[in-house]
Amino acid sequence: ILGKILNGAVPGEQVKKDENSRRGNWGNQIEFVLTSVGYAVGLGNVWRFPYLCYRNGGGAFMFPYFIMLVFCGIPLFFLELSFGQFTSLGCLGVWKVSPMFKGVGYGMMVVSTYIGIYYNVVICIAFYYFFTSMTNLLPWTYCNNPWNTPDCSGVVGTHQANATFANITAVMSGVTEVVNRTKRTSPSEEYWRNYVLNISDGIGNFGEVRLPILGCLAVSWVVVFLCLIRGVKSSGKVVYFTATFPYVVLTILFIRGITLEGAISGIKYYLTPQWQKILDAKVWGDAASQIFYSLGCAWGGLITMASYNKFHNNCFRDSIIISVTNCATSVYAGFVIFSILGFMAHHLGVDVSQVADHGPGLAFVAYPEALTLLPISPLWSLLFFFMLILLGLGTQFCLLETLVTAIVDEIGTDWIIRNKTIITLGVAILGFLLGVPLTTQAGIYWLLLMDNYAASFSLVIISCIMCICIMYIYGHRNYFKDVEMMLGFPPPIFFRICWRFISPLIITFILIFTVIQYKPITYNDYVYPNWSLVIGFCMALSSVICIPIYALFKIATSEGATFLERLKHSVKPDASWGPALQEHRKGRYATGGPESVEVRPLKEELKEKEPEKEKEPEKEKKDDISLTIQGSNGSTLNPTPSA
Repeated sequence: ILGKILNGAVPGEQVKKDENSRRGNWGNQIEFVLTSVGYAVGLGNVWRFPYLCYRNGGGAFMFPYFIMLVFCGIPLFFLELSFGQFTSLGCLGVWKVSPMFKGVGYGMMVVSTYIGIYYNVVICIAFYYFFTSMTNLLPWTYCNNPWNTPDCSGVVGTHQANATFANITAVMSGVTEVVNRTKRTSPSEEYWRNYVLNISDGIGNFGEVRLPILGCLAVSWVVVFLCLIRGVKSSGKVVYFTATFPYVVLTILFIRGITLEGAISGIKYYLTPQWQKILDAKVWGDAASQIFYSLGCAWGGLITMASYNKFHNNCFRDSIIISVTNCATSVYAGFVIFSILGFMAHHLGVDVSQVADHGPGLAFVAYPEALTLLPISPLWSLLFFFMLILLGLGTQFCLLETLVTAIVDEIGTDWIIRNKTIITLGVAILGFLLGVPLTTQAGIYWLLLMDNYAASFSLVIISCIMCICIMYIYGHRNYFKDVEMMLGFPPPIFFRICWRFISPLIITFILIFTVIQYKPITYNDYVYPNWSLVIGFCMALSSVICIPIYALFKIATSEGATFLERLKHSVKPDASWGPALQEHRKGRYATGGPESVEVRPLKEELKEKEPEKEKEPEKEKKDDISLTIQGSNGSTLNPTPSA
């Protein structure tokens, strides 16, 4: 019974094995849900969401964030899961639905490549902090280190039992001097900027490669490769730990954080809305980008992960569970971050908005500072940064698998399927080499540039075009019937409306006003030069430009004497479009293929099927998979006739 439950079946059901022997499937449905949670709940929940709240008016950011979640995030999440699950193909293969739009799949691959490069750099910094925490005293506890400045002011008492009188005198005099200064920083912030990054004065000054960071980057890529050495079969087992353990550490830090003096002021800053910022289109653009970034929409990862599901898995249920879990984690992590920021602000005597860096530095400044306040702080530091590593790896697994699956599905030969591990190794090595420039002294500038441009408004454009293609080119009625064939019920009316109208309109509206109110990126007081912004825009356009380029190529190579004939052939579904396994190719996919797809109301088709059902023998009814609703593991259930 336990085995059936883990496989997504109800006790007493007959378990039907629905394995795609060529591509493989998840070991059980829990593996898919945990992998998707690990994919969605990543480093962005810790350092990106609190950062966006911090930058966009605290609690005021919650309003556009949840609007984007309800009307764009969850519907698009369900759309991508159902899209990949229906065809059992990656982000390139699914575009057999309308071959002219295959450029959207290439755009997803480009986005996943950019994110995969800089995401692993953040993971490697977490590895670095993890290794440096293996000491009796955390190196960012006090202000008496060579990298500290006179502006340093720690949150922990400066007395140490084994310190000399000279050291105590020096540190105390430094703290006294800080009191009279207006600009004060924490030891964790100076450790981050002056020692870990050894940050240069600008994006063009690369300086030297930080060898410890480079070594950690190599470790990070090796771990990712080893966990994916057998594809979803190996990564599916790892996520049992990587997707659950982070919540244990977050809860411990939350309990410790809210007991600190000044924590309430930080939480108030987090929750109190600054409503004037809601009129800023950038706030809405950041909300949309965060939804896409956090849920992983338009990366291609959701399509890829769902493609390894059993055909009749209930991906509608999964999309709700994963989306809500992800966003709840973001809000929860925000409480942990802002309780610590409130404490730091109280200690330093400044406003909450002045106590930490923007961007990923928030996680490597506020959290390390909090860890110095816990008993046996090195132990908690090890646990916390191990949690960061696990959060990052959960997302990185899917990013790498997205690229590998797209390549393997596209080539599709028996040799490349048998030697998928070699492709995984090749992609990992290339990712490591491309990440080396981000380990230099200017690496943080490039990392933030890639984050703000390569993985921002391009995600919005890709998602919008995907909606338009599926709903209006392929046809919403056709897709609704596909989903009904797969799940046993049509998509709820709310999702139909969002897919067709609300989501594309909101995304288009936000994209326009984001462009109108565009503001160049900055990092603290550093203003990025114009040439670097041009590079940022080129990175953003490199994923979007794939769409029109491939569309023109497909039209030019399609059959037809005139442009309109070629256009018509290029948008028509490929002959192989539909369910991957023959046993699932029922109805219009059984004979004529998708060329014979007709746009008709669902009720008409159901009425036509009723006489056929009555004529079939009783034995055939039990065996015919098209007349049964499948459980999440492919197990059959007796359907209840609908009126």
